[in-house]
Amino acid sequence: MDAVIRVPYDAAVRVALASLERNLLPDPVVRRLTRLLLASRLRWGYQPSSELQLSHLVDFARSLEGMPIAVKTDKPKSQHYELPTSFFKLVLGKNLKYSCCYFQNKSNTLEDAEDAMLEMYCVRAEVKDGQSILDVGCGWGSLSIYIAKKFRNCSITGICNSTTQKAHIEEQCRDLQLSNVNIIVADISKFEMEGSFDRIISIEMFEHMKNYKELLKKISRWMKEDSLLFVHYFCHKAFAYHFEDINEDDWITRYFFTGGTMPSANLLLYFQDDVAVVNHWLVNGTHYAQTSEEWLKRMDQHSAFIRPIMESTYGKDAATKWTAYWRTFFISVAELFGYNNGEEWMVAHFLFKKK
Repeated sequence: MDAVIRVPYDAAVRVALASLERNLLPDPVVRRLTRLLLASRLRWGYQPSSELQLSHLVDFARSLEGMPIAVKTDKPKSQHYELPTSFFKLVLGKNLKYSCCYFQNKSNTLEDAEDAMLEMYCVRAEVKDGQSILDVGCGWGSLSIYIAKKFRNCSITGICNSTTQKAHIEEQCRDLQLSNVNIIVADISKFEMEGSFDRIISIEMFEHMKNYKELLKKISRWMKEDSLLFVHYFCHKAFAYHFEDINEDDWITRYFFTGGTMPSANLLLYFQDDVAVVNHWLVNGTHYAQTSEEWLKRMDQHSAFIRPIMESTYGKDAATKWTAYWRTFFISVAELFGYNNGEEWMVAHFLFKKK
């Protein structure tokens, strides 16, 4: 019976994707289709009883222990960073923070919201001047540079997975005359190093990982006895799942999040072999929804400059398709985190100490 239903459904999705690639789907239609897919995901994720809900989560957590730290690590890197930094400079805020920002009120600019979340990290991670900081998965250095400017006596080491990100951070440090930042390009799932830090911070990297037990064991080796680890990841409030490319409608996994994980809000609490939780917070999903709406708005405002970037990256024939894909990605992120007033998908913050 499922096969009978699936065939026409997949055919309809293929038609919709073909229209999307030609930039023929209006935004309200894309948003409506996204909300329908999200409703379907919730029906799949929610179990008929609390007992079953917990059992599914525990089983998921245990299954991760049999996996590598990360899978298909090269694919996500190319999916997000194939476009040059010039694209992200047009779309993101001044800090190039490619993760959830914090809008203290609706009138905040994207820059205000970037700064507010970066400051929240410093407060919740208990960052103090003079500390050694490891920024794991540092992106374009938004937090590393923020800490370097705010705490001039801190020494910051950032790990990113892109030489273009490293080049951007080092250029920013030269412009700002910052000498307390060191950037390493590495795949964190395979990276080993000597050294220990007062604070380790990870912003939206755990979603690209699988085996949190081994990952946290690795990170704990870089912690001093009195170190703290701060983790920010996006999540669903109750259940966890893998991003899998199975059906026609799994195109975000296919093009943007291969090998990814959607953790639950409390998933890391099941991995306290080497670290112990000190504090735990949730940030309503509407903050991420507004963040992505701002990215979309800036992409549209700079469309004349973005078109040549798309052509040079993907080729003239594919520029329209990939422009539509990136716009739809931002719309999908906004709809995901805005669903049910931000009370389904959201952001979790954790503070751990070393065991």
